Amino acid sequence: MIKNLDHILVCPGVYDGLSARIALSVGFEGMYMTGAGTNASRLGMADLGIAHLHDMKINAEMIANLKPDGPPVIADMDTGYGGPMVIDRSLQQYHLAGVAGFHIEDQVMQKRCGHLQGKEVVDIDTYISRIRACVAAARRLRSDIVIIARTDALQSRGYDECITRLRRARDEGADMGILEGFSSKAQARQAVKDLAPWPLCLNSVENGVSPLISVDEAQDMGFRVIIFSFASLAPAYTAIKNTFEWLKDFGVTGSAVSPKTIFDVCGLQDLMVIDEQAGGNSFKKGV
Repeated sequence: MIKNLDHILVCPGVYDGLSARIALSVGFEGMYMTGAGTNASRLGMADLGIAHLHDMKINAEMIANLKPDGPPVIADMDTGYGGPMVIDRSLQQYHLAGVAGFHIEDQVMQKRCGHLQGKEVVDIDTYISRIRACVAAARRLRSDIVIIARTDALQSRGYDECITRLRRARDEGADMGILEGFSSKAQARQAVKDLAPWPLCLNSVENGVSPLISVDEAQDMGFRVIIFSFASLAPAYTAIKNTFEWLKDFGVTGSAVSPKTIFDVCGLQDLMVIDEQAGGNSFKKGV
């Protein structure tokens, strides 16, 4: 799909069924299951490597199967959750879940969000072993899942080391790369040039450590995919917090959204059709 598109693939970050349903209703061509959002929504925890394979796979599977014939889902796979044997299983589980692609990074196992300070990365050989495990697993499964090699080494080891790591990952068979946490727009543009024609994905985190790069700017730079990790999580926080504060102060929520509006977004009409076509009568009296 990426090869055939004449424009950048835009993937909003989704973290649960509702945010994914909203992305589908808006009409995006792809979605991104955010690790930060999964930690926050499923576990109520900060993005510090607390969610593991089971948490991430279950969430990714639910999101990818809301509309199995719909837009592809890219999912966060953090560090792969272990050594080569665990990474092999992680890829297998993502493949069976219906995930179209995932990124795996070079942080230490006790990782953190890519837009926090204090990140540590493993040595390059350990990183490359993670990539090799992914490539071998995909080949064994005859899977076309897209392997995205991500490096978080910029903060501690500099730009040149990032390019070296991504080139090694490319040579080992990774399909795409992410250089996390660009310090400038010029640096982002240079990375695309230094790794061309290998495709790069841009992780756009507004209010993170990197400058804001719009979809149009990213396309002009030559990025093939752009993910917005906090596109649903951040506004959800603001909206929920404001509503709860309003409820606490005034005794009502002030919402103008009806229950049916939410249910319609979450597939009510499709479910009604399924029931009717099967001869069911669940909705004979309407909704």
